[in-house]
Amino acid sequence: MKQHIDIWNNFCKTNNIVAQSVPLFAHINNKVITKEIGLKKKRLILSRSMMMNNLIITETKKLITDWEENKDKLDGLIYMMFIKENNKVIPLYIGKTETIGKGDRNLSVNIKNLHSDSSKFARWGDGYSYHIGDLSAVVLPNHDEKKINKKYTDWAKMIFRNYPSTAPELKKEVYFWATAWSKENIGIWNDFGETRLTFLEYLMIGVASSAFPELLNREGQNRR
Repeated sequence: MKQHIDIWNNFCKTNNIVAQSVPLFAHINNKVITKEIGLKKKRLILSRSMMMNNLIITETKKLITDWEENKDKLDGLIYMMFIKENNKVIPLYIGKTETIGKGDRNLSVNIKNLHSDSSKFARWGDGYSYHIGDLSAVVLPNHDEKKINKKYTDWAKMIFRNYPSTAPELKKEVYFWATAWSKENIGIWNDFGETRLTFLEYLMIGVASSAFPELLNREGQNRR
């Protein structure tokens, strides 16, 4: 356990995760601000913080530029939702968004047109089947019950004091970190050397799940 925590803390320190993180949600006194979306059928969703929006747009712009210039240096975005304890990173969820989508080297729809379209937003979009949209279906009232699933019910239990509610309250500040990942970067396992994005995600989940039982990822960790 201690070895896993040391590996984790070293990775977080090397990547300056605490300093480069931002609040995930827009909130007032820990009560998350909501907004209404939808043309025909209106629904409430949780609001990302402006700093989180800006971080996603900044990092995905690097991916788009790399793709447009055919440099092929960046694999995609690695991201993490977490809380802080004693200035240490306690991970809640780890994921990735790849630069390349379906098709022949096509740019992923998850990172396209983020200034004008927040439905996907590098996997943190407002639409259903994306993190904010599906979490909102659990936390906020009047969503279709078919859109409520256990994964995001687990998220809600971890993050919020009360739900469903039009003013859901955070248990504590939730942070977000993301960075455009180069295939030349060294991952969490230093001895392995240069680490591709997909392997990095699994390594991070593996180490984090061994050290932090509250990790919400299901894929890439042992069943409990």
